[in-house]
Amino acid sequence: MFDLNHPFFRPLWRRVLVTGFCLGWAVFEAVMGNGFWAVLTAGIGIYCGYGFFVTFDPRDDP
Repeated sequence: MFDLNHPFFRPLWRRVLVTGFCLGWAVFEAVMGNGFWAVLTAGIGIYCGYGFFVTFDPRDDP
C-alpha cells in the first residue's frame, strides 16, 4: 500500500498533520451528510494513525 515509514514522515508534525487532516475531513464529510466519504476518509485517518504512531519505524535512505 503506502510507505508510511518513508523518511519524509520522520518529523512528528508531518505525521500529526496528515492524520489530523484525514480525520478532520471525515468529520466534515459526516457533517455534510456524505456517509460514504466520511467512512472512507476516517478509515484512511485510522490507517495513518496506526502506521504513524503505533508501528512507525523510520529508515535512513542514503
